[in-house]
Order: sequence, then structure tokens, then C-alpha cells
Amino acid sequence: MSETIDVSVVMPCLNEADTLALCLQKASGAIASLNMQGEIVVADNGSNDGSQDIATRLGARLVHVEVRGYGNALMGGIAASRGRWIIMGDADDSYDFGEIPKRVDKLREGADLVQGCRLPSGGGRVLPGAMPFLHRWLGNPIFSLLARWWFRVPIHDVYCGLRGFTRALYDRLDLRCTGMEFATEMIVKAGLQGTKTAEVPITLHPDGRTTYAPHLKTFRDGWRTIRLFLLFSPRWLFLIPGVMLLLLGLLGYGLALPGLTIRGATFDAHTLLFSSLFILCGYQSVLFAIFTKTFGVNEGLMPPDRRLDQFYQIVNLERSLLAALFALLIGVVLLLIAVDQWRLTGFGRLDYSRIMRLVVPGATLSALAFQTVLSSFFVSVLGMHKK
Repeated sequence: MSETIDVSVVMPCLNEADTLALCLQKASGAIASLNMQGEIVVADNGSNDGSQDIATRLGARLVHVEVRGYGNALMGGIAASRGRWIIMGDADDSYDFGEIPKRVDKLREGADLVQGCRLPSGGGRVLPGAMPFLHRWLGNPIFSLLARWWFRVPIHDVYCGLRGFTRALYDRLDLRCTGMEFATEMIVKAGLQGTKTAEVPITLHPDGRTTYAPHLKTFRDGWRTIRLFLLFSPRWLFLIPGVMLLLLGLLGYGLALPGLTIRGATFDAHTLLFSSLFILCGYQSVLFAIFTKTFGVNEGLMPPDRRLDQFYQIVNLERSLLAALFALLIGVVLLLIAVDQWRLTGFGRLDYSRIMRLVVPGATLSALAFQTVLSSFFVSVLGMHKK
């Protein structure tokens, strides 16, 4: 185990007897052409079709990974590998392992992650019957666009499973997803950390297996991808929707407090109620963005963010509590004025339109103050670093 290995080819395996031998032969030939020390690791995830015998017969190192899951299999295989460069790819013969040298060349040039691209937008090619219609024309292009937009990853095929990366990068990313999201998590975290990424076009061949159906599930895996994207992007999940709600609520207040009438539409007390709802929900959403970002950075799920540090230099516990106290005082004063107006009428009927201009802002400011106090202490707990 102490022998120095240049490149390790890791194949997750779950009942791949139809195609495993062909993949191993292609990978062996590619390693031989590189003229460097290499190995092939087959991470078996509980096959019952004789895949294990094929792997050992053809000289691969067999690693048994008992816990099911695509990510579990890859993590087990990578942990057992010894190469400083790692090539991962599925054993269903949809990828040509003879193209391994192209990935190694990019790694030699200094790339930390070399992603394959099967789509024409990145120079790749999809053979007839190799990719389902929804995957090719809808799911993959949209999620790849989001990866470039949200995480600044210079790729056009977020789902391509044939890729190469350095062991140093793999250790630094601290990947945790145990299912199909494992490969996507790698892309997302690489983008967040500003990893030097290269893209190499490839040809996608039809799945060569005939005994078992493909492991991918279109809608299940699509949902898992968007869920992963959102969890690693508090900005798009919480912050931007929250800011939009806040702005909408403030606009409503600007129209309703003076009771403006625009093109026959009068903005009155009911507008204030809707606007307060928008403000409260928006403020809560922004707070969740702060919570998520703080937790993610402190737990190593996201890289340190200079903007978050700057935010905490300006907004600390004491200042937040003072702001909450100020908002609470204003809110209580408005509510007391409303109660006093009620007293002046002998606790009888009130002018609904006029009194709600006191009650609604007063209740909203009081609720915002209460939220601020609780969230300030909570985010202070999140900010405590482990020793």
C-alpha cells in the first residue's frame, strides 16, 4: 500500500457484469499508454451478478462498499485508492475510458478538476439513444446553466460522470453526499472554492448493459440536484426572495400610509396588512440566509466569505439588540397611541381606516423587534467556533 501511484481509476459498480470487463480493458490500455504507475479500483456496492469475479480476474483492486449509494461507492473506492490523480467513471460503457490520457494531460497542466462534457455546447457528442430526451434538452442544460451562474463553474455538463481530479482537491472538498448528488456536490463545492477547472469534450455512448436497467431516475435525481443547488446557495434560496418581499412590502407602505389613489385603485388599510405580511416573511427569509451562510462556513460546507466577515464587523449582537429596542419602542408607542384613541371614544367604535395606520405598523415593528432579538442571539451561537 506504500507504493507510489500516479493515477487511480475508480469505478463504482452495482451489477455491471455486462460491461465491466470492457471498461477495465479500456482503462488498462489507457494507463499503459501513459507510461506511469497506475491502478484500477472497482468499488463494488453489493453486486450479485458476478461483477466481483470479473474485477479480480482482470487485475483490478476490488473494494467492497456495504452501504448502498453512488456516493458511498465512490467515497469507498477513492479512500482505498493511492494515486495523486484520480479518474472516476461509470462502468456501464457509456464513457470511453480510453480517453483517460486527455484528463491526465489537463491535470499535468495544473488543473485541479477536469470535467467531461457530453453536450455539443461544450464540444461533446451524444450518440443516438445515449441520453434521454428530457436529460439532454431540458434538465442537463438548465442545471449546467445554474451551475455556471450561481457557482461560477466553467462547465457545460454538470452531470458528466467521467472526470479527473487531484487527491488534494478531493480531500479539501470534504464531500458528504452519499447518493447520485455526490458528483454534483463536487462541482458545486469546486466552484465555491474557486478551483482551477478544465473541461474536456467526450462522446457519450448508449448504456451497454442489458440485464439491469439504468440507475438514474429522471425526476428524483432532478429534484435532488435543485435541492443541492439551493442548499449551497443561501443567496438564491433565502436572500434574494427575502429582499424582494421586503421591497414589495415597503412599496405597499409607501402607497397605503398616505392613502394614495392611483388610476382608481385606493391603497388603504388592507394594503398595509398585505405589506406587513410581505415585510415579516421577507425579513424572516433574509435572517435564514444569514443563518445558513454562517452555519455553512463554520461547518466547512462553504468556503469563508469576506462579505460575511464584513457584515459581522458592522452588525454585531449589541448593535442588533439596540436596533431591536429602538424598533420596539416605536412600535409600542404607535400601539399606545391607538389605545389612547380608543379611550377618547369611550372605548367605542373607531375610524377603521385611520386607526389601522397606527395598529398595523406598530404590530409589525414589534414583531420585527422580537424576531431581531431572537435571531441575534441565535446567530451569535452559530458564530461560536469549535476548538
